[in-house]
Amino acid sequence: MPVLWTDRIRAAGLRVTKPRLAVLDALERHQHATADEVLADVRTALPEITVQSIYVVLHSLTDAGLLRQLDLANSPARYETRVDDNHHHAVCTVCGRIEDVACAVGHAPCLTPSETHGMSIHVADVVYQGVCSDCSAQRAGATAVPV
Repeated sequence: MPVLWTDRIRAAGLRVTKPRLAVLDALERHQHATADEVLADVRTALPEITVQSIYVVLHSLTDAGLLRQLDLANSPARYETRVDDNHHHAVCTVCGRIEDVACAVGHAPCLTPSETHGMSIHVADVVYQGVCSDCSAQRAGATAVPV
């Protein structure tokens, strides 16, 4: 495990533990993973870890700002380690693949709210929904007439 995570965990005021390091390592390998996906990965290194422990670790790391929780429509919560920017996500409506979108450009969607309702806005979440290139290619192949 890179020293970077150890330092970041300590800087967040948390103790460095094997479960925390294992969860961060799993999410480095599998961005946008669900708790169940994190559990399956972590159990390869820590077979005794429980579902409850995974949720406790995910929530403590999220509260400490080391993880970001994604709440997408019709999907369980997903987690990622990319927390230092205000990036967005593109979700394939066919297969569910999620990709990071570094920056929203152009006029729409608007990232500056017309009304803040007295809130100090920290993050603007934008989710682009569409069909990924793999699913588009499969659809095109399925509709092609064999010669």
